[in-house]
Amino acid sequence: MKVEGSYTIKASRERLWPLMIDPEVLSRCVPGCQSLEAQEDGSYKMAMKAGVGSIKGLFNGLIRLNDIREPEHYKMIVEGKGAPGFVKGEGALELSEQGDETVVNYSGDVSVGGTLASVGQRMVLSAAKMMAGQFFAAIEAEAKALAKAEETGDAHAPPKHGFIRNTIRQIKK
Repeated sequence: MKVEGSYTIKASRERLWPLMIDPEVLSRCVPGCQSLEAQEDGSYKMAMKAGVGSIKGLFNGLIRLNDIREPEHYKMIVEGKGAPGFVKGEGALELSEQGDETVVNYSGDVSVGGTLASVGQRMVLSAAKMMAGQFFAAIEAEAKALAKAEETGDAHAPPKHGFIRNTIRQIKK
């Protein structure tokens, strides 16, 4: 199944790029992420709670970033499995500046199996778009917090995240 979209973030590409590849920031921003640990081969081991409709569970898997062209592009390869089934996907993120903002275009292919696949492609696609929106809203909050810390000279305090906070951030856009 094809997943694609675009999100505009009020931050420069130079500020945004390091946040989008930092495992600590990603672990705070990826919806449902329980842990994200760097591995020796450059991949990341991930544990994530996710689901579609009434089918939810814990997924364990790997994320790998490939084809990195700083500060404009990278590919992400994701593999995960858990009690509800499996998820495999590959996608590309393109960051382009438009004035003081950065437009992030994403596209990729995702396949799901097991019980998770039984809910239907439309529901899985809807959940994926919702999670992408929450992720980008959380990344934007991180960029704003970092800019504020640099402006005031204070120590950087990461913003609070969560399903409700990130959904509200996404709706306010």
